[in-house]
Amino acid sequence: MMTRIVEKVTVLVEPVINDIGYELLGIEYISSYSKNILRLYIDSVKGISVNDCELASKQVSSILDVESLIDCRYDLEVSSPGIARPLFKVKHYQRFLGYDVKLRLVRALDGQRKFKGTILSIREKDNIIELATELKTVELDFNMIEKANLVAIF
Repeated sequence: MMTRIVEKVTVLVEPVINDIGYELLGIEYISSYSKNILRLYIDSVKGISVNDCELASKQVSSILDVESLIDCRYDLEVSSPGIARPLFKVKHYQRFLGYDVKLRLVRALDGQRKFKGTILSIREKDNIIELATELKTVELDFNMIEKANLVAIF
């Protein structure tokens, strides 16, 4: 269900985000017993300020209120990608070839769900990311990735 919500919201809000001059990096919908959060990550070549997030939030909020895609209470958050930038699309991984990432898979691969390593290559036709971990090189299917973030460098 969460995937369908994210897909429907993406189709609805991406053109709006683009029209006001930002790129929609991706959307997370987090549902828990106490709180539901719809989080949008936006970016632009100039970076993202609090004012940018506020503008995008107002635009998206009014559309979501009219369309009623989510049938429960939720908090809308609009965020910049930050230093631990989330990766959602193949083009995001391609942009950060050679960078370190943390990945969590939908289900375990050889008994492991979490991986940390360097992005070595992207095979878009096979839908595969090649990751160099401390122990070995692994090939992961993009469809298996639940969450991915760049490793922040300080």
